[in-house]
Amino acid sequence: MFAYLFFNPVTLSVAVMITLCLLKFNIILSVLIAAVFAGLYAGIPLSGTAADPGVMQSFITGMAAMNNIALAYILLGALAYALQASGLATKFANALNRLFGKTGWLFLLVLAIVASFSQNLIPIHIAFVPILVPPLLAMMNKLKIDRRAAACSIAFGLKAPYILLPFGFGLIFHNILRDNITESGLDVAGTAIWPYMIPLAGAMFLGLLIAIFITYRKPREYEDKPLLVAAEVDEGDIKGEFKLKHWGALLGACATFGMQIWANATFPGSPLWALSLGATAALLIMFIFGTLSPRREKLNEAIKGGIGLMGFIAFIMLVAAGYAGVLRATGGIQTLVDAALYVAGGNMLLSLIAMQIIGLLITMGIGTSFGTIPLIAAVFVPFMMGMGFSPAAIIVTIAAAGATGDAGMPQSDTALGPTAGLDADGQHDHIKDTCFPTFMHFNFPIKIVGIIAAMILA
Repeated sequence: MFAYLFFNPVTLSVAVMITLCLLKFNIILSVLIAAVFAGLYAGIPLSGTAADPGVMQSFITGMAAMNNIALAYILLGALAYALQASGLATKFANALNRLFGKTGWLFLLVLAIVASFSQNLIPIHIAFVPILVPPLLAMMNKLKIDRRAAACSIAFGLKAPYILLPFGFGLIFHNILRDNITESGLDVAGTAIWPYMIPLAGAMFLGLLIAIFITYRKPREYEDKPLLVAAEVDEGDIKGEFKLKHWGALLGACATFGMQIWANATFPGSPLWALSLGATAALLIMFIFGTLSPRREKLNEAIKGGIGLMGFIAFIMLVAAGYAGVLRATGGIQTLVDAALYVAGGNMLLSLIAMQIIGLLITMGIGTSFGTIPLIAAVFVPFMMGMGFSPAAIIVTIAAAGATGDAGMPQSDTALGPTAGLDADGQHDHIKDTCFPTFMHFNFPIKIVGIIAAMILA
């Protein structure tokens, strides 16, 4: 049984994917190869039938589940490109520069706060990064800010709010956690989830402080290079007064999160299509107000710019969803869970450690905390109830096990988002400068604190 911990499709395919990424192999191809390896290792044929799908059928079916997210990311990328062209994003970046651009650590903390708004106040997730971060790179270069610290600040803002706060994406995460624990045999339908998330969010904040003030406190030199994907910006629009097109850009940005608010109030569960609809409405408003030129080629330029900014991320998310579909089809997730819990036996501490490792491996494989919770809750809840763990300990354990792995994985949007902005001038490596720092500073603290909290609450 111990061998199943290492020689199963999930563990081995994740190892293949990480190894290929470390060797600088293309991320999309790395995930695709890992998915094919997992399926073939599990004995699934490369191609099958509708009744008995093969690896590629499972992969394509898994990709279909992420279509709405991919479309939303591309449209939000187009909105980001249009906001760049309007000069509004640069105006805001210049305001941040004037207010916080003299002290590097203060700027990094403010960046983490601004990133947090993207999960709750203005729920556009990683789409804010290519809007806001590229105009700030020149200022960051002058301050010699280590972009690895900036990656940790952005990742903190993308992750900590949905763990702690029951708003925006946090509401989705808490509902998934509550519903799946209840469906697995422990009724927590009337329980507030957020108080049990305080230790986990605190662990992330501790990791952020370590990154800013200890690990990456030393200055780091960067060259002033042009952005790889950038809209042409009129300097007069940046320095001058607010014009009608600036108000159009601001109104368009408001329409994006206004659509989210309306969708949350009208349709339970915060439908993901609201992001796509909101971005489309924003582009239409900007077109009417003249923020986007009425010439057809300018609108086409915004769409192409959006594909350049977010298209690669969108396709990685599609491929990652296909990989998740293959991992589920192998049955390796259940084998991994059973083997780990068998090895842990009846020891509470060993069981908690095993569950955290399982959560990490599964999240590393499928690339999302939101998708990990349903997979682990069905097994963890009855197991922990049988061992005598309290409901509070069960909530903390499943949340911690699901949350770890999201930060720092090459195919996760929590890692892809920071790279999308910080590598706008080609000087930020996705693996070395985003994945490694965020993995170390967030996953380890969450796991350690999650285990300690569960033992205390047990």
